[in-house]
Formats: sequence, structure tokens, C-alpha cells
Amino acid sequence: MNDYDFQVLQLGDPNLRIISLPVTDISSERTHSFITALFRFVTDVHGMGIAAPQVGTAERLFIMSSKPNARYPYAPEMEPTVVINPEILWQSSDIEKDWEGCLSIPGIRALVPRHNIIKVAYTSLSGHQITTEYSGFISRLFQHEFDHLDGVVFLDRVESADDIMMENQWVKMISQL
Repeated sequence: MNDYDFQVLQLGDPNLRIISLPVTDISSERTHSFITALFRFVTDVHGMGIAAPQVGTAERLFIMSSKPNARYPYAPEMEPTVVINPEILWQSSDIEKDWEGCLSIPGIRALVPRHNIIKVAYTSLSGHQITTEYSGFISRLFQHEFDHLDGVVFLDRVESADDIMMENQWVKMISQL
């Protein structure tokens, strides 16, 4: 049995659209317990990442946990990263469309335009200020989770209904590549 009681909010739940507030006490036991449980949860559901608002907590934090899996077979391997109070400092003018899905919108994939390179700042779980650059898939992942903090879901970014498909069709498509 899991030691958390999270359920991923689904599209249509008004709490998914709330703008999150900054985390004010990163060193608190409550914050550390929440992040530890959220980390275990995203691992258990095989997510690439998860934002606090997706489980009903309107705080500006998310976890990135990229690794190849059935939903993202070409995802790069990265150390799981806790991102607290993030900012996007700069974004490239180079925008690329690629396929995204979301735990809050199961069964649907869409081509979403995202900046290919971003420079970001955030606070780590240990309280250190991190400034770094991400590109490609990790840039996309960061932007996807960052959007959740502002009540935005990936379907809000889709340019055409023709860029949306059911996940089972998407799986057929990528298996033929």
C-alpha cells in the first residue's frame, strides 16, 4: 500500500486551472514529506514528471523524471529533479512541435509547439538556487510541467485540432517509425 493519497486531477477539474502560489518554506517537514510522496507517486504511475497542481496542491513545484518508457520510448535518461519556484529566464526563438501527453488528460496525444532551448532558474530541495539551460525533450518537459503551475494544459497550446489524436493511434504511429 502506498503512503500517499494522491489522485491525478483530470481535465475539467477546476483545481487544475488554478495559478499556483510560491513555496514559502522549502525546509519544512510538510514540504519535504509532500515532495517525497510526490516523487514516489510519479515513479509508480510511470510519469515523465508531475506538478503539484496535478494532485490538488496549488504550489509552484514539480518533479522531472525523464526515462524511456512505453509512453515515451525515446525519452532521455535524467536524474529525477525537484523544481521549486521555477522561472523561465530566456527561451529560444527556435520552436519545434512534438508529441505530448499528460497524466491529467489520459488517452490523448497532441503535437505541441515549444521553445527548443530555455534558460531557467529554480530552487532545489536542498535550498540551492539553480540556473541552467535545457534543450530538446528536457526543455519540453520543463515547459509542460511549468505550464501546470499557471493552470495551463498542453491542449491549450495546440495550434490545430488536426494535431490531436487518441493515444492508441499514436502508439500505432510510433511503432511504425
